[in-house]
Amino acid sequence: MTVSRRAASTTGAWGDRRLLVVDRTVEGFGDGDGAHPHEPHGNGLASRLNWLRAGVLGANDGIVSTAGLVVGVAAATTTTANILTAGVAGLTAGAISMAVGEYISVSTQRDSERALLSKERRELAEEPDYELNELAQIYEGKGLSEETARLVAEELTAHDAFTAHAEAELRLDPTELTSPWQAAISSAVSFTLGAILPILAILLPPVSWRIPVTFAAVLIALALTGSISSRLGGSNPRRAVLRVVIGGALAMAVTYGIGQLAGVSGL
Repeated sequence: MTVSRRAASTTGAWGDRRLLVVDRTVEGFGDGDGAHPHEPHGNGLASRLNWLRAGVLGANDGIVSTAGLVVGVAAATTTTANILTAGVAGLTAGAISMAVGEYISVSTQRDSERALLSKERRELAEEPDYELNELAQIYEGKGLSEETARLVAEELTAHDAFTAHAEAELRLDPTELTSPWQAAISSAVSFTLGAILPILAILLPPVSWRIPVTFAAVLIALALTGSISSRLGGSNPRRAVLRVVIGGALAMAVTYGIGQLAGVSGL
């Protein structure tokens, strides 16, 4: 972007340091060239990380809910058909529920985002001078001098006023609104992949090993998903792993106990 080169000629030596901040602040509004081109900056990376994190959490839900279901049924009966039916039913219901819930949630979010973008586009058409001043004030509030903030606002407005205001004011990229269908399919697929593990773990071993193998496989898988989600979020992996493993073990223990009671009582 050309902001730093033009402003440097008017601000002098101290401006060089100030304009390094400008480059980092407005990066993503222009052509995307920065001091470190090998580092991904911008909304696209954040969006991909959010999708990956959502996928990991969806798989985690599939693992825990289906494992609890099949362990509970296996504690009540050794009939393979009954366990398989319960597992597949739980997988199907869970995947559909995740997909529908995600579709409704993201559709609502997308409608709100579109309404905000429409309002911003209308304000730009009706009050361009006011919007320019507003954009300059945003960057001035981030620490730029009044002159530099004004220059940034003018150049961004000349390049793409709508995108500049959408990203600065609304924290939205008009070209990267979340797709409800993509969210629904992603949630359903991730849940299904997670749910397959406990179903296979409960069906493949001999009858006497079904529950111990399922417990071990599920806890290992939960430790993996917990570690991945914590690293994506930048949190402590040990705490995340302990939380998800303890939660999964507790869920299976509770459903196992219920299954044992049901089996003993003949329900």
